Amino acid sequence: MMRGIRGATTVKENNEQEMIDCTEILLKEMIEQNHLQPEDVCSVFISVTNDIDAAFPARALRQLPGWEYVPVMCMSEIPVPGSLAQCIRVMMHVNTTAAQQEVQHIYLEEAVKLRPDLQKPSKTIS
Repeated sequence: MMRGIRGATTVKENNEQEMIDCTEILLKEMIEQNHLQPEDVCSVFISVTNDIDAAFPARALRQLPGWEYVPVMCMSEIPVPGSLAQCIRVMMHVNTTAAQQEVQHIYLEEAVKLRPDLQKPSKTIS
């Protein structure tokens, strides 16, 4: 079965290294939480809001060992008034046996506001 895995994060400024670093953190979390191998991934789409253009965030994926052959494409997000600024969004299309409700969508930094319904409650230590 092919499933989509969503993720998003934000950056604090339009800076090449910050864009790459934040995207890498997001991608690694998506990969870890969903137990992915490069061979499982059909394609990756990465969009950015129009206020960040210092780098192609796909470079973050290209830096991960074994991921150099995964098709990836960057694009601009629709500039909807009032939408979340300085945001990088990821859509991975993966082959998996996981049920749709088992897929772990990852939202970091200010992007947690995009899908509060998917946020896991914090664990409390007693």
